Amino acid sequence: MKYFTIFASRNDTNDMEAVIREVYTGKHSIEKTGHDYTVTRKSLFNRWRIMLRVLSEDTNLDYFESNIPGMMGFYDHIPFADEHRKKLVLTQISALNTMIAIEAEKELGDEPFRLCKELLSKIGGIGFLQDGTLLDYDGQVIVYPDGSSGPADFHPRACTRKIRGEEIESEEGERRRQASIHELRERGIPYLDTLPQLPPVSECRWKSQEEIARRAVALLIVIQYACDAANGGELDESKAFVMGLLSKYGVEDQLTEDERRLLSEEQPDPQEAVNIAWQYEAYWPLIWALQLTDSLDFPDRICDSSYAIEAVSKWGSFEELYRQTALRSREDILDAADKTYRLHWACVNSRIQGQDAPAGMIESIVMERRRGLFWMVGCGMEDWDHIPMDT
Repeated sequence: MKYFTIFASRNDTNDMEAVIREVYTGKHSIEKTGHDYTVTRKSLFNRWRIMLRVLSEDTNLDYFESNIPGMMGFYDHIPFADEHRKKLVLTQISALNTMIAIEAEKELGDEPFRLCKELLSKIGGIGFLQDGTLLDYDGQVIVYPDGSSGPADFHPRACTRKIRGEEIESEEGERRRQASIHELRERGIPYLDTLPQLPPVSECRWKSQEEIARRAVALLIVIQYACDAANGGELDESKAFVMGLLSKYGVEDQLTEDERRLLSEEQPDPQEAVNIAWQYEAYWPLIWALQLTDSLDFPDRICDSSYAIEAVSKWGSFEELYRQTALRSREDILDAADKTYRLHWACVNSRIQGQDAPAGMIESIVMERRRGLFWMVGCGMEDWDHIPMDT
């Protein structure tokens, strides 16, 4: 065995270096480069070397968004002898936000493996072996690759940043989850039954009707500039036009940090412009929630951009537009958010397996729909530019 991986749920990783140096003390030398460590055993007759790489959601969000769904899918398909233990394992995986990947120069011998387990214990995580065996923080087996249980007295551990579990488990949330799963099942879309509930209506931090309307107007306007920037249009004229519209509707203060940066740069980054241009699909749930459009169609085709523009631009002021809106029920909006959350998991899971998104879905549309819906619902305190996309 040359590889050993430690996963954990931690509020921060500032103490990782201290923990690594505490474990590999004495006859070991440690070289650090960025978040990577090379540990060498300084012994004439028992010399070995291992490399450690520390990743966290704060430093490597893409890794966790891409790999944690695959890890959940892997263990979801293992035939656990104990279904309760399976639920505990999947709950733990959903809360992971830190990883230490350990690679040995040669096969891990008894001493380096013992030290890997000591590091696991001090971090308080779970250990992943190459064959799929999971170890608890004390080195005891949680589950073997065939699904049989090990001797570990395992209970999930989650940092305060990642806790979802009991705080949001509710009959309402379970009804909503099962309704979403039923719809996915009818369309033949894979789902993860243990993907967490969203909070009940009463626990969400809802945006008001006016906040949603102002965000929709500001977003639609800046999207026009993003489209010009992405397509190499005349930006001076476009910027003047867009700034005039923002002033006309009184929504200049609704721009996000990313949007302000796009408008301030002389030569906007093309990919950043494309990213914001795609937010037509995040804008669409906003105007759906305001009942400016009747439907939130299945995400297998892009929205009607001409209608999306007309829904706002035909009104001469924000006040005139706002009088045309009426907010849908919070239950309807949260239902849509829950379903989109599970559709996003299906898209990510298929991508990880090298497959097309199921039922003809377009993952970018699903992701942007989720941005708009989660922002309105307020599942967390994140702003528009930083809505978490973990599944």
